Amino acid sequence: MDFEGAKEYILSRLARELDPTLFYHSIEHTMDVHDAAIQLAHLENIAGKELDLLLTAALFHDAGMMVGYDNHEEVSAALAGEVLPSFRYNEEEILTVTGLINVTRLPQKASSSLEEIICDADLDYLGRNDFYIHSFQLRLEWETHAGKKTSLTDWINVQVQFLSNHSYFTKSAIALRDELKQKHLLELKALINH
Repeated sequence: MDFEGAKEYILSRLARELDPTLFYHSIEHTMDVHDAAIQLAHLENIAGKELDLLLTAALFHDAGMMVGYDNHEEVSAALAGEVLPSFRYNEEEILTVTGLINVTRLPQKASSSLEEIICDADLDYLGRNDFYIHSFQLRLEWETHAGKKTSLTDWINVQVQFLSNHSYFTKSAIALRDELKQKHLLELKALINH
């Protein structure tokens, strides 16, 4: 398994082929998820081959955005399935990677430690100081790509509902991110009630 080769390949394609108006699902988001996955994997004692498979999935998880906006997880998994054999990933490794990609679809339903980590890494920003930046990048992206024009009030309501229904899976993400995520939720609710 040539993880470094696969990483170089997909990052090069994302840099060239992602629409620059993907304000949220950008190469920066991909690297953000990759970096969050490294941090969580370390805290959850995941290493070696398992870590490489997790990080491969993190790097490919939104690659389908190069093709289209809808059902991008399915397209991302299919792309990984096509590309990874050329980087000496075997069938079992590819199944693990594609499974991890598919589990990032909302609403997330993780059933293994690797699935829990990739889901938490994908939404790591919910409990970080840059939450509002990413939130408004997503709003702008929805308007541009999904035709979803939302008023500021409606967007805040969407965010309140999303944060209210979201739970981190891993003990590490809960410890790192849940307190600030709850603070964001309270701030958003306060804005609605003004």
